[in-house]
Amino acid sequence: MRRLLAVAATLLTLAAPPTIVTVTGPAFASVTVTALKQFGEPEFKPGFTHFPHVNPDAPKGGTVTLAESQPGTYDSLNTLILRGVRPRTLGLISDTLMVGSGWELDAAYAHLAESVEVADDYGWAVFTLRQGARWHDGVPVTAADVVFTWDAIQAHGAPFIKSFLDRIAKVEALDERRVRITLNGAGEIKPIIDFAVTLAPQPRHWWTAQGRDISKTTLEAPLGSGPYRIAAVDPGRSITYERVKDWWAKDLPTARGFYNFDTVKDDFYRDDDVMFEAFKAGAYDFRGEYRAQRWTTGYDFPAARDGRVLKLAVPSELPLGAQGFRLNTRRDKFADVRVREALALLFDFDWIQKNILYGQYKRTLSNFPNSEFGAAGKPGPDELALLEPYRDRLAERVLTQPFTLPAGDGSGNNRAQVREATRLFKEAGWEVRNGRLTNVKTGEGMAIEFLDGTGALTRVIQPYVETLRRVGIDATLRIVDTAQFQARTDEFDFDAIIVNMNFFTPPGTELRGYFGSAAAGIKGSSNYSGIHDPVADALIDKALAAKDLPAVEAATRALDRVLLWGFYMVPHWYNPENWIAHRAWLAHPAVWPKYDQDYRSTNFPATWWVDAAKKAGAQP
Repeated sequence: MRRLLAVAATLLTLAAPPTIVTVTGPAFASVTVTALKQFGEPEFKPGFTHFPHVNPDAPKGGTVTLAESQPGTYDSLNTLILRGVRPRTLGLISDTLMVGSGWELDAAYAHLAESVEVADDYGWAVFTLRQGARWHDGVPVTAADVVFTWDAIQAHGAPFIKSFLDRIAKVEALDERRVRITLNGAGEIKPIIDFAVTLAPQPRHWWTAQGRDISKTTLEAPLGSGPYRIAAVDPGRSITYERVKDWWAKDLPTARGFYNFDTVKDDFYRDDDVMFEAFKAGAYDFRGEYRAQRWTTGYDFPAARDGRVLKLAVPSELPLGAQGFRLNTRRDKFADVRVREALALLFDFDWIQKNILYGQYKRTLSNFPNSEFGAAGKPGPDELALLEPYRDRLAERVLTQPFTLPAGDGSGNNRAQVREATRLFKEAGWEVRNGRLTNVKTGEGMAIEFLDGTGALTRVIQPYVETLRRVGIDATLRIVDTAQFQARTDEFDFDAIIVNMNFFTPPGTELRGYFGSAAAGIKGSSNYSGIHDPVADALIDKALAAKDLPAVEAATRALDRVLLWGFYMVPHWYNPENWIAHRAWLAHPAVWPKYDQDYRSTNFPATWWVDAAKKAGAQP
């Protein structure tokens, strides 16, 4: 499904004629609404017919073939549990209570739920499901399905999913169509919105029939309620979906113009280079490109030269996640911040940018790149007000200096950084003995294994490995299959891994999952670095309790500074553009949404369609 935005607070009433009600305080018991927005008024008012980045008259029909590169491919179609690797396209069979627009960072609109009643103190909410919403077998979607899904998540759900819902204390069915959620505290509407855009109900009657176990992986095609149903499962090779032509939601404004292909086939490849060669040969039709070298030089093949394959570079203002090497501070060798800072200094981004990335990227200097939520320059007054109470726990530079990393000339001559890194290692109790960086107290040699589950970034990791070896670190790159990578990261059995930490906007409860102390000890959580910092916890709480956008930004910027100066990651880079290559007979609307190009998370071009005339005239 489309990328779902985490949202909260200005509300639209359902009364006729429609009016906008801004919830600013406990002036009334509750309000019933069709859209939620955290700050200001929703852009799309009651009665809107479709989002502006779709073609509401897009023709339905045809087939699109997609591709994913996952060593080991997928081994489960259960979306709730931690275990298993799932197709990125699996959300096509599901619906959520509300969806984002792609034009706002903090708004969501009624979808599976036709309305939501919100308490004035945000202590509870009641969602009313749409009359006529049904599973693909014709059975109505009910409040009992929502409760069943909630209970399954609490008992068996992946920690990352739980982190989005951790402020919900109780979920109960009031009748067939109404479900009430109760929060474990009042004053914050964001947890209500997180629930609305995160939880995709599961069919209770299907899961409880014939002994099916929602706590286990399965390759049986699950029953859904979304725009597509699973038509064929070919484990290790592909998964195929067919459009549900009588989909109950097809005429909703949140769905009109989307999901235009009759058939969607998702092929799986064990190697990214092999997958690209398959695209060149015409084996699939649409791909997001994430390698600068390939984008710059790789599309000089016959189909691209004669126009059968087209390239698009689509700008996006979507706040991005921070990609980098995440260091596992649960291991003693990374416990000292000076060691982690030294490792960051030894990553020669400028050489990599020049020689491998073709100058196409920007350096990541924030946990919230491409957004206003990350730190920039020196702390401003609002940030200092949040940081000052913790001055005695923070390094002075957190409050006085902008976070920067040394820039080089791309020549590979980064002697100054090596000297500074060596000094930091020595201060932390590590020095070179017999060519090996050694802990002076224990005699232990420094060894770092970079664990990788795809091999896609070997060309970037290997130069860093060689740099570390030159300063006496026994650095290695280990590529494992997807299942082993998942198992080891779930158990935190690694030194360093590459992670891109995406977040909803404005940043919300996922902050606890990524950076909160409680998540550090939960196996399978997304706090890969093992961050356990009371100051970070306090700033996360400030961000979640903020009542306006400036307060959210001040809190996340302050949090960003604490995390950056903690050097829990060796930062990589980001791309503010979306790179797309596609068959020329695939058509798309002329307007792009401001923030959300949905294929980034789903691998599916949800607003595109087949131009039948072009396809009929296409050369083989």
